[in-house]
Parts: sequence; C-alpha cells; structure tokens
Amino acid sequence: MRVALTLDRDADLSESNDYLRSLVEAGIPREAIAIATPLSPDVGPFDALLLGGGVDVDPVRYGKERLDNGTVDVDAERDALDFRLFGEARHAGLPILGICRGLQVVNVALGGTLVQDIPSERPSPVVHQRPREEKTRLDHHVAFTPDTELSRIAEVAEAAVNSRHHQAIEDVAPGLTVSAVAPDGMPEAVEAAGAPWLVAVQWHPENLSGDGLSKRLFREFARRAKAREQAAGPRP
Repeated sequence: MRVALTLDRDADLSESNDYLRSLVEAGIPREAIAIATPLSPDVGPFDALLLGGGVDVDPVRYGKERLDNGTVDVDAERDALDFRLFGEARHAGLPILGICRGLQVVNVALGGTLVQDIPSERPSPVVHQRPREEKTRLDHHVAFTPDTELSRIAEVAEAAVNSRHHQAIEDVAPGLTVSAVAPDGMPEAVEAAGAPWLVAVQWHPENLSGDGLSKRLFREFARRAKAREQAAGPRP
C-alpha cells in the first residue's frame, strides 16, 4: 500500500509531523506514506491521496483576480502538485481525504470557487483563524448534514473543531455535498457520493490526536486505502 500526502515546501517532514502520526496511528505503516512537496513532487504509484493544509489556492484557478490587500499567499508549484495528484487520483478512482487547503483544492478542482479572505469579504463572529501555536484549541462547533458519509463517521449531530483558515468555500462545486457547516453557515466539509471515496474537511483533525471524530476519520481513510490496494492487487 502507498498513500500520497501533499504538504507545503517548508513543512516539517520529521516523525513528529501530525499528518504522519495520525496516518500511522490509523494503521498505515510509515514506509507506506509518500510525502510530496513542491521541492519533491514525485511520489510514484499510490493507492490513496491525502491533500494536506498549506498556502492559499491561486484565485486564477477559479477565475478571479487576487485581492490586493496582501492577505492571499500562493505557491504555484504547490498548486500544480495538488491539482495534478488530485486529477490522477480521481481518474484512477482512488480514495481522497482533503484537509483545510485540501478541501479548497477539491472544491476548485471540481469547478467551485472560494472566499479569498473571510475577514475582509465575509466578516463573521465565528472564529475561523487561530494562530498555529493554538492548533489544538477547539474554536467552534460544526453541524453534520444527516445521511452523509461524514455524519456516519462522526456518529454525532455536531462536534467541536479547531480552526485555522482565512479562506473558505464560496460556490460549492457540482457533484459535491456540504456535509458540515459552521454556526455562521460557512461550509466546513464536503464529500462526493458513491465511489471513489472523497471527503474533505476545513478543520485540522491531524492536530486533535485524542479526539474520537479525528481518529474515526483517519481510520476510515486508512480502511479505504487498504481496500483499494487489495482490489488493485500487487503492482508489477
């Protein structure tokens, strides 16, 4: 089995990385995780894709000009990496999990748009962006949409989550269902019905190692990755 994980060029690639820890705790061997960054974009064949958090998606990818207030930080090579691997994964019918930026990549890749900067474009009393140093702080609740894959994984009607984003979904892409919302109505998760498995969340479950919802989400992703590997059979 091989799981591709995309991260920023300056990401911590040590064993203390929360994405790595969460995947390993979910049952994916460390040697089966291939990290892709703009500095090392080639991962070879893979059975599942985790689009990790990071810099903003370039607005040109959803037909908008970048805000001129200095809030939008893009990396063209990270965009190229994520959109390429997402396209490969969708074409091959692989399981995909998107986290924070990953949710935004999924939405844009499938034809949706983004709010470039929540504070200036959609001011809200809900705290959506905390400093990285407060990554485990639970900032607000999300309500799960009944009868969705994520609601099945969550096993509850709502849950408290951390929040570290200044962008968000504006127009939901065709084919995606909003499976969780914040108290201000901001989409907090999307998914695609049926196969291939595709779930994306706006919060950071990798930072919440003791949280039941986070564990179940990573375990389900790991289960889907293993099932895909078994269905595909051994590689030549």
